Amino acid sequence: MKRFFDFIVAFVALCVLSPIIAIVAWKVRNNLGSPVLFKQVRPGLNGKPFEMMKFRSMKDSVDKNGISLPDEERMTPFGDKLRSSSLDELPGLLSVIKGDMSLVGPRPLLMQYLPLYNNEQKRRHDVRPGVTGWAQVNGRNAISWEDKFNLDVWYVDNHTFWLDIKILFLTVKKVLIKEGISSDGHVTMEAFKGSKND
Repeated sequence: MKRFFDFIVAFVALCVLSPIIAIVAWKVRNNLGSPVLFKQVRPGLNGKPFEMMKFRSMKDSVDKNGISLPDEERMTPFGDKLRSSSLDELPGLLSVIKGDMSLVGPRPLLMQYLPLYNNEQKRRHDVRPGVTGWAQVNGRNAISWEDKFNLDVWYVDNHTFWLDIKILFLTVKKVLIKEGISSDGHVTMEAFKGSKND
């Protein structure tokens, strides 16, 4: 039922929001250039890699050695507005249709974090990653990694169709009030360096 619901809602949303998606793509191209989409391999169900897509919100600025500058230096006012509105996440609906993601589930993080999880935290990959999730509506990037993972694992153990509906409605509320977009001193979230409770 969850997969069927995901597919139908994502397909309808893509159709209804296609004019907004086209406008956002045009504005990204004008403000940040090409490519319009940011693509990165992330761990999905059972840790299986998939290519996640978002609209670009940062410049491709690098230092003299060709290494990307910190997020704080690559973020633009346009990109900040794009993230705060969550419009950068719209291409994720394609991943939902493909079956790589769900509308609701733990957010897909970076591949390099996989070896850093303890056994409990690894359980966040027992379900498909989501465009939004229980951690996102309970603090998003403004809570600690430990709290975020605890919320992810709680979702794995307690997810139901009605909980997903609740999370989707709470997500709309969070987006409208623009709450929890970043952690203190960071554009998004400080990098995860490993669990305190290995």
